[in-house]
Amino acid sequence: MTLRGLRRAWDRITIYLPIMLMGVLALGTYWLARTTPDAPQAKGERAVRHDVDYFLRGFSIKSFTRQGRLKSELQGTEARHYPDTDTLEIDDPRVRSYGEQGAVTVATARHAISNADGSQVQLIGDAVVTREVPGPKSPPKLELSGQFLHIYNNDERVKSDQRVTLKRGGDQFEGDNMDYDNLSRVLELRGRVRGVLQPRPEPAK
Repeated sequence: MTLRGLRRAWDRITIYLPIMLMGVLALGTYWLARTTPDAPQAKGERAVRHDVDYFLRGFSIKSFTRQGRLKSELQGTEARHYPDTDTLEIDDPRVRSYGEQGAVTVATARHAISNADGSQVQLIGDAVVTREVPGPKSPPKLELSGQFLHIYNNDERVKSDQRVTLKRGGDQFEGDNMDYDNLSRVLELRGRVRGVLQPRPEPAK
């Protein structure tokens, strides 16, 4: 396959990647960190320890637009906040986001770690992000999976130092690590990289 053909394939696969990853995964964790009251400060100084100051179990948090439309929902079996690092850890996170055009984005993993403002979110263990648009003429389902995905929302960047897989319809690409920069629209797969492109059907005459 020519270099031009590969570039076109990457363009088809990555066109929806920033929509899937940027902002969706941080939304629910941001609300958790900001809407839960802070623990009262103890008098006097004491050594900083990595202890939980509050937790949630079997929770579900929904976010709505100003018009009342469901925008996203975050679920998890348990969430723990650590004041020394100001991070939120979530077990069995499941984030579902609904776009204005009907697109549904779902992100799942065994664990998730978010900083206080949601600018960085780490999906750990069987991380899968999918985006699907209902309808007969909609683009194929897009899926990004791996054991670790690190999302930098402010920089619009997604990184992973572990093997990742990109799927779009019958096309599939894999690499030992990934760096995607949405600002420059550059996706890099490094290490042992391989890909499979399915032939496109000929247009009807």
